[in-house]
Amino acid sequence: MTAIPSAPPRRRLSLTWLGIVPFAAFALLFLILPTMNIVLGAFRNAAGEVTFDNIRGLFTPSILNSYWISIKISVASSLLGCVIGFGMAAAVVLGGLPRWIRSPVLTFSGVASNFAGVPLAFAFMATIGPRGLLTLWLMDQFGINLRAEGFTILSFWGLTITYVFFQIPLMILIITPALDGLKREWKEAANILGASGPQFWRMVALPILFPSLLGTFALLFANAFGAVATAYALTGSSMSIVPILLFAQIRGDVLQDPHLGYALAFGMIVVTGIANGIYIWLRVRSERWLK
Repeated sequence: MTAIPSAPPRRRLSLTWLGIVPFAAFALLFLILPTMNIVLGAFRNAAGEVTFDNIRGLFTPSILNSYWISIKISVASSLLGCVIGFGMAAAVVLGGLPRWIRSPVLTFSGVASNFAGVPLAFAFMATIGPRGLLTLWLMDQFGINLRAEGFTILSFWGLTITYVFFQIPLMILIITPALDGLKREWKEAANILGASGPQFWRMVALPILFPSLLGTFALLFANAFGAVATAYALTGSSMSIVPILLFAQIRGDVLQDPHLGYALAFGMIVVTGIANGIYIWLRVRSERWLK
């Protein structure tokens, strides 16, 4: 007598998937759909017809100059953030400092990396602005006039220094796990073979950390390139960088051209997408060594 085969068990949708529903809805409503609207709007005119005029408009001298200024500010702030942030993270993780220092540094970094917009602009204006605390102190104590020396907060270096405030803590947060991944055995093996501290860093540690460092630089670049609230609150329309030009095209009364604004935003998406893609690729490569 042959046994009747039992019916295969019916698959039930696990209720654990409900946990990601809020995230999926948030990403769809505030990331995916707006991005698709921007991309489609970049290739349409006011009548809704398909056109490449908006993309061709990106290659006018004024817009290209805005992209170039934004790229320079992003590169400068990212380099400073990487160098200073790496030094601070290395001092906390590998420098022999008391263990209790690590937690406050990482906590402050988590807060400072998200401190931007109007509060950050006001803080720097009150510190190194024309009548800022540091500006007046340097004048009173040392006779140094920052404005006479050519420095103003409404300039390339003024905006770069402001961006560095949130670039450094972001660097600390990202590079700390990579520093934790450096195995003690590598250091001990280098010492046994007679390598000095600088030789260990030059020939072992930095080559291993290089993908992480380069990837973090790409992420910091994307972070600075897309910042708009801080730049607009600090400089208004006095600096022609891409986020401010985009704001003027979308919301301005004189320069209003929403579809050119969509094209500007599309260009920013391409630049930041490339930077984030480089970061992800290099992150994967670095994790192979640090596992």
